[in-house]
Amino acid sequence: MDLQCREGFGLRHSYKDPILLNDERVLKNLLSYEERYMPSATYLTVLQNDIKPYMRKIVASWMLEVCDEQNCEEEVFPLAMNYLDRFLCVLEIKKSRLQLLGASCMFLASKLRDSRPLTAEKLVIYTDNSITLDELMSWELIVLDKLQWDISAVTPHDFLDHLFLRLPFHFNEERLAVVRKHASTFIALCCTDIRFVLYTPSMIAAGAVCAAVAGFRHDFPITRNEMLLLMSKITNIDQECLGSCENLIEEVLHLNIINTEVDSQTKLSEQSMTPTDLEAVKLS
Repeated sequence: MDLQCREGFGLRHSYKDPILLNDERVLKNLLSYEERYMPSATYLTVLQNDIKPYMRKIVASWMLEVCDEQNCEEEVFPLAMNYLDRFLCVLEIKKSRLQLLGASCMFLASKLRDSRPLTAEKLVIYTDNSITLDELMSWELIVLDKLQWDISAVTPHDFLDHLFLRLPFHFNEERLAVVRKHASTFIALCCTDIRFVLYTPSMIAAGAVCAAVAGFRHDFPITRNEMLLLMSKITNIDQECLGSCENLIEEVLHLNIINTEVDSQTKLSEQSMTPTDLEAVKLS
């Protein structure tokens, strides 16, 4: 038998194995292991004295921007946030070290989930050189030590393909890519909001799928309640809990859209206030 090597042709993703996706044991194992990797929901009030929720939001948004600009695999950011939250559950740090922690978590997550990992040099540049290479390398080991080298965490992205495969209606390849992209975007938004630390990865994934399908509901013969019931049967999660998760996802999405529009209007206002002609400049 001839072995074919497909490396070097621009492929970044391994092929999805239909046997693994169809095997109920795989989904069952993911559901049974996910709580093992969940951080404590109260670490910001119980352990951390210098870190506030808005600081986590800021560093999470920065991490998402870095992952987006570097075209990281979609799994990298949620995994990095899992590392960050779990680390903050076991060690108190100063707010001045939070960005260094975020960079270290991205460094580790990209090595595990990306075929082209982020380089240490790029991460230092993204911090405006507020950290050094030596600090990043040292903190990589500190994070590994505090996580007890258990870094193969279960994230919401691990459930996406399993959930889409078990939907009773058919997606064509193009539409599936669009709906899945929406669900992936919702998951990323969830990871930036501390309130979602309360929810399991499977619940976030199911809520994201429900919210994504809702955006294309005119294409699919299913109501919101029917979709929630279906996700509940697949994941064995209470339907009301799934509903509250989806509602929170839609709330975060709505706020994100509003903030984006406000930022855009602010930029336009600043541009309109900038003189574009010498005659517009009044000298006193």
